[in-house]
Amino acid sequence: MTGWLGIARFGLVQAALGAIVVLTTSTINRVMIVELALPAMVPGLLVTWHYALQVLRPSWGHGSDKGGRRTPWIIAGMGTLALGGFGAALSVHLMAQDMLLGSIAAIVSFTLIGAGVGAAGTSLLVLLASQVAEARRPAAATIVWIMMIAGFIVTAATAGHFLDPFSTERLMVVAACICAGAFLLTLAAVRGLETDRAVVKKAADKVPFREAIAQVWEDRTARRFAIFIFVSMLAYSAQDLILEPFAGLVFGLTPGQSTSLSGVQNSGVLLGMVLVGVASTLLPSMMTLRSWTVLGCLGSALALVGLVAAAQVGPGWPLKPSVFALGFCNGVFAVAAIGSMFNMANDGTSREGVRMGLFGASQAIAFGIGGFAGTVLADVSRLVLGSPVMAYATVFAVEACFFIAAALLAAAVGNKQGFGAAANPLVLAARHQASGS
Repeated sequence: MTGWLGIARFGLVQAALGAIVVLTTSTINRVMIVELALPAMVPGLLVTWHYALQVLRPSWGHGSDKGGRRTPWIIAGMGTLALGGFGAALSVHLMAQDMLLGSIAAIVSFTLIGAGVGAAGTSLLVLLASQVAEARRPAAATIVWIMMIAGFIVTAATAGHFLDPFSTERLMVVAACICAGAFLLTLAAVRGLETDRAVVKKAADKVPFREAIAQVWEDRTARRFAIFIFVSMLAYSAQDLILEPFAGLVFGLTPGQSTSLSGVQNSGVLLGMVLVGVASTLLPSMMTLRSWTVLGCLGSALALVGLVAAAQVGPGWPLKPSVFALGFCNGVFAVAAIGSMFNMANDGTSREGVRMGLFGASQAIAFGIGGFAGTVLADVSRLVLGSPVMAYATVFAVEACFFIAAALLAAAVGNKQGFGAAANPLVLAARHQASGS
């Protein structure tokens, strides 16, 4: 079994994965919209494509199951992700010279990003489940989640510092350093980490995939929760591709400054996640998973109303506190929803992986649609209203409405597997990971 150092190594891999993703979905997306003056839907389509590929996560997990080894999938996935991350920066440079060539490079790069995230991320979670002793699983889950968010924050702050003064050549250098560093960190972290071969197969693994997922979909509560995940993550992701362009166009922030703003948002996410985990441990009867989820959704809606006001007021508005508040409320809602997802997936049947695949697919599809829909709405609103400021305000307002809808859906989900019970969501995540192995 893996000790504390090994658990930290799992967290390093998760942080490395997140470092490349935040660079491509945050910084590079902003550069395409602001510096290259492309329609927001262009990077929106690219990010949507990367999320769409992750619907294949269950099949990639099944592939590692058949081989009995997770490390090769993690290394291959991170290598693919690193190539895609650098390729995305290269595509921006090429777009400035030849739009057709740059567009082709961008499509190939985001294909690699989606495949890399799915292959590496899925096998990493399975390996964590199989290598950590039961007594340490709650702490392991906490450490890995926190290190992932910390990876977002460190990358955003570092990239933001070195990107100014901006040029596409500087972007390529920064991306190359981050991607190479993330891959080398992964190689060092996973070396010797996998000690057991999973050679015993469950009888459930022999059931055809279509039959297994049909059985899960018949469960009314699972179906309702999947719909809630879809709506809530749609709201969560709608501003993902427009927040930095909004900061650049309305508040005049440089690429480096807007990238650092992403670090502020993720700092809020981290604090929100930690708050729920600590409060659930010290005061377990204070709030239920449903209560935390509903509260986080409503708080996110209120924070988005603040961004609507920010669009009206302009540079005089306290942008960073507003973005931090949005991240904080997102963190509260997200960690409670994640805990519920893991808890509901582990229903005592042999379909944990399929259930998790269903919820994960709902999340991936929502992220893809949400990011793209946000950019399309921004572009259309800009044409109709004739103002980029009002266009961004419109997106934030619609996103707030979706969060309110998500809160209502969460309140209506049944109590199966303790969604309405008090629990530490990080502990539930760890327990699911253990049962899934």
